[in-house]
Amino acid sequence: MRGIEGQIRKALSGFYYVSSDGEMHQTRARGNFRKRGLTPLVGDEVIFSSEENSEGYILELLPRKNELVRPPVANVDLGVVVASLVEPKFSYNLLDRFLVTLESKEIDPVIYLSKSDLVEDDVQVTEIKAVYEPLGYPVIAGLPEKERLTRLFNGKLTVFMGQSGAGKSTLLNELAPELELATGEISESLGRGKHTTRHVELLELFDGLVADTPGFSSIDFLELSAEELSKDFPEFRAAAPYCRFRECRHVKEPGCEVKKQVDSGEISQSRYDNYLQFLQEIEYRRPVYKKKN
Repeated sequence: MRGIEGQIRKALSGFYYVSSDGEMHQTRARGNFRKRGLTPLVGDEVIFSSEENSEGYILELLPRKNELVRPPVANVDLGVVVASLVEPKFSYNLLDRFLVTLESKEIDPVIYLSKSDLVEDDVQVTEIKAVYEPLGYPVIAGLPEKERLTRLFNGKLTVFMGQSGAGKSTLLNELAPELELATGEISESLGRGKHTTRHVELLELFDGLVADTPGFSSIDFLELSAEELSKDFPEFRAAAPYCRFRECRHVKEPGCEVKKQVDSGEISQSRYDNYLQFLQEIEYRRPVYKKKN
């Protein structure tokens, strides 16, 4: 049985649909994957078998550069964080949670500000751009800048994420009406949207691949350590070599370059405050104990 290289584009009801040389192959995972604790994900590069008039099998998963849990996608290049300016209102804290998570997975972030047409002036957009664009994060304000966003998809595997109700499904529908994604109305009592997700599929859009299911809407830092956190803030990474202590946490240590730059306004106060909050969450996190089989 010869092995062919391909990429999983869709997972549904135990079947994996693998793209190879412009053709789609229906496959199942080999039984020993479960014994080895391996689960194929959409986006995985795989070695598979395929014979005429019979079902193919995934024989091997090739090494992943990253993986996400929600949506379950591997080898992601670009993460579009959809942040609403109103209903729900914009949150620097929530945005930074998404950015830290993407940095930790080595996924390039893009910030998309939804519902900009509901804001009377551009002051808020200007303030947000002033914080994030110097860090190298593109900030795209609403559909008038749609082409700026879709140009970034070229040759990339892109996922969308953001607070429930921020407009992830609406944005995807605007970019690709053929998706016809279900969109959730904002729940007034909760101030957030209803979940409208379904199975994950990668679609060929704008010369790249886009996950057709909006991603996660809440973030915890279960995988991050306190030592890793500061490395996921690009401005802290740049300042850290000039701190007096090599393992500086940027909290109470003397000679801290990060705190110096916060005081001078070079590093955003909101970013630093969020860092301190995230650090505290990580340090006070309860350990997770796995049950024995």
